[in-house]
Amino acid sequence: MHAQLRRDHEELLESLVGGKLPRNLTWSAVVDLIGQIGEVKPHGNDEFTFVVGSQREFFKRPSTHNLEVEEIARLRKFLRDAEVQTKPAEARPVGRMVVVIDHHAAHIYHDTGGSRPEDGATVKPYDPFGFQHHLIHRKEAHYQGERVPEEDSWYEEVAGDLAHAATIVLIGHATGKSNASVFLSEYLKTHHPETFQRVIATETADLSAVTEPEIEEIAKKHLLPRV
Repeated sequence: MHAQLRRDHEELLESLVGGKLPRNLTWSAVVDLIGQIGEVKPHGNDEFTFVVGSQREFFKRPSTHNLEVEEIARLRKFLRDAEVQTKPAEARPVGRMVVVIDHHAAHIYHDTGGSRPEDGATVKPYDPFGFQHHLIHRKEAHYQGERVPEEDSWYEEVAGDLAHAATIVLIGHATGKSNASVFLSEYLKTHHPETFQRVIATETADLSAVTEPEIEEIAKKHLLPRV
């Protein structure tokens, strides 16, 4: 659809529409991209109208150099609503994933079938199940009390890393805190039903004390070893 886009624009568009939400996304890069696939119209002082296809949305120039993650998530929704087409994604590893999540961090373990992901660190050699520590999403804020505000943009980032999982097991906190794995499951059900269909189990554990061998044992109850 956008045959004349520069490679960096193509990569940014692919990331915004269907990949992992980009970090450190500058306002100038966004304006440049939208100008290539649609229109950017001034609307007041620091506010602009983005027009892509039949969709129109107001975006405000940030006070800092980069967009906040909430605005990046809103930009993703805008582009998806505009039904922006990107190049077919390259084949990605599809495997089994285990998500250990509370309201402060999400630890994702990915069964890569023995191949190490580029950004991953291998789980200890005791792990015959083949999982590797793939990624950690952390919340930067520090919260008081047992329950914390839910942030859709954070769960959207986690969802992006689960998009290509064949099967998913969610493990949440079982003592005191509201269960973030349940919230993630509901978020996937509402916003990513195709991913939600691959969630085969939701478990609870005391995440303040759970060890990686215990995570492996929980996963084994639901994910059979490959033959």
